[in-house]
Formats: sequence, C-alpha cells, structure tokens
Amino acid sequence: MTLTIAIDGPAAAGKGTLSRQIAEEYGFHHLDTGLTYRATAKALLDASLPLDDEAVAERMALEVELSGLDRSVLSAHAIGEAASKIAVMPAVRRALVEAQRAFSKKEPGTVLDGRDIGTVVCPDAAVKLYVTASPEVRAKRRFDEIVGNGAVADYAAIFDDVKKRDERDMGRADSPLRPADDAHLLDTSEMSIEAAFQAAKSLIDAALIKKI
Repeated sequence: MTLTIAIDGPAAAGKGTLSRQIAEEYGFHHLDTGLTYRATAKALLDASLPLDDEAVAERMALEVELSGLDRSVLSAHAIGEAASKIAVMPAVRRALVEAQRAFSKKEPGTVLDGRDIGTVVCPDAAVKLYVTASPEVRAKRRFDEIVGNGAVADYAAIFDDVKKRDERDMGRADSPLRPADDAHLLDTSEMSIEAAFQAAKSLIDAALIKKI
C-alpha cells in the first residue's frame, strides 16, 4: 500500500518546509520536483551544453538520478535561472514527470511537492494540498532567509522576481501552476508552519484511515 501526497504552490509559500515535515512525521519518501529540473540544468551547465536545445536537455533529463539531489548545491541562482529555461520544454517535462511518477509509487508512502503534482504528475494522489501566500509575504520570507544566511538582499528586487516567477509558472502553456479541483487550500500568509502542518496532518490522517 502506498499513500501519495501531492503538494503544489508558488515559490516561497512554505510548501517545501511543510513537505519535508510531513515526510518525516509519517516516514514517507520526499521529492522536491523542482530539484529535478535544477539537476537537469546543472548537468547541462557542467557539460557546457546549450540551454535551448530540447533534444539535448531531454537526454540529460532522462539521466537524472532522483536519489542524489543535493538541495544546497542545486539552490544556486545560476542553476535556477537555467532551470526556468528548460522547464518550459515539453520533452523535458515528459521525461521528468515519468521519473516523478515512478518515485511516487515507493512504499510506504511519498510526498511530492512542486507546481503540477496534483494536476499532472499524481492526479490520483490520496491527499492534495495547494499551499500559497501573498506575494508580499513570500518576498519577505525569501528576503529574511537570504539575510539570515549572512548575505545582502534587496526586497524590491525579490518581490519583483516573485511576481515574474508567478506569471511564468501560471501562464505557461504546458502544466501551468494552478490548484487541482480537489486540492485543499492552505494560505500561509498569516499561518505558522506548525498550524499549516496540523491542518495537513488532519487531512492525511483521514486519508490513512480510509486506506485501512
């Protein structure tokens, strides 16, 4: 028996933190699907390959090893910029979606977070959450995170970047960011991560009871 939990939402809404917390609580496998696109982009950059050749990008996507994704390495800004360019390629998305679907079947359960999990990758997931927050709150969280790590940050630039990322994610033709029709909405604008976790936990516990 495998229970799949799909968590979608825009950047800096808190879905990653929530996903990792849920996976730890239930002993489930966790996959940040955004890292699969970043890993593909890094492979292209490392090999000095073009970012506008869909066939080459697809080949790299097919070789991504999901068990070896290093968040600290893949979070680099340059990798993120490259990932946004290849993430719009249908062939790359198909390759990575198949890998993500295979991951979702791991026992005893999986938590996948991204932007099209409940709508495309795992439409039959037992629990679907759409985690969001206002652009202002998300930009402030990202600002605080950067400053907290000892770096210099520009809130206005981060806010502008968040809005542009939303437009790109929600406006793309292939797998746009949107809540699944049966997703539970969690607006974390004024909600602590613990409150969001407890809300998610009640939904997951109910789904687990149904599985028994």
